[in-house]
Amino acid sequence: MAEVVEFRVPTGSTQTLLVWGLEPELEPGLEHCLFSAFSKFGPLYSVRAHRNAAVAGPGYYAIVKFYSAGDASRAQRVCNGQRLFQKSPVKVCVCTKQKGFQQQVLALNSNKCQELANHYLGFNGWSSRIITLQNVSGFDGENEELGKTLQKRSVKYLCAVEVTLPNHGLRTRGVALSEADVENDADPLELVTASRRVQKLAAGKALSSAFQKILLVVLENGKVAVEYNSTQEELTDSLTEEELKGLVQVNELSLEQFDLEEEEVLSDLSFDDELPSLEMPSN
Repeated sequence: MAEVVEFRVPTGSTQTLLVWGLEPELEPGLEHCLFSAFSKFGPLYSVRAHRNAAVAGPGYYAIVKFYSAGDASRAQRVCNGQRLFQKSPVKVCVCTKQKGFQQQVLALNSNKCQELANHYLGFNGWSSRIITLQNVSGFDGENEELGKTLQKRSVKYLCAVEVTLPNHGLRTRGVALSEADVENDADPLELVTASRRVQKLAAGKALSSAFQKILLVVLENGKVAVEYNSTQEELTDSLTEEELKGLVQVNELSLEQFDLEEEEVLSDLSFDDELPSLEMPSN
């Protein structure tokens, strides 16, 4: 039976394993051991180890999240009752569904999108490039208590990214807006640092947005088909490249619509990172 894998944080109970009976001596490298053992069955979203409650005695339990329910099921069948990396057997079960509790569905950050694409499509099975990265900065801010408007320098960038899957004949686009305040705009270094960070954030969010439009269909034989997720289609998908580059200048679209849904983390890039591994537009 085929399974659809999305570029979103997995929330299904069938994608999540509970592992318990973990020995306390393993604490320093426990999550690494768990990752090594379970990643053999498929890509993992996360591995989190927790200390047992006092009434349960010394030791740990862990929550392992897969992107694929099929991978999680295979891991459970193989690993349950096995010693894996310790002296005593561990217990592994698929988490039961929590009734009345609905988790927010979040987009994967750009780093995890790339990891997932590399696994299912191969390193050469996809590529990405920045179509445009525009400075759309302005001034805003108001302090009602002082009864006057305070001018605060805001650095804002709009980025459009295209992801191409040559083996599947599919191209998708993502557009995102990122913004940060500059407390001391008289300091050139602070302005440059803020601009650099906002560019990275906008590029990462746009890349994530482009991946949201891709559905990976994993077949029983292990092969992967790709479908376009029409529910994520945006007005910008129908624009030409030149129209997309000029959308801010001609004021055809409101910037607010590019303030995307929340990602799993605020930022997956540090100040020292380069822009996500995207091809930059030529001048």
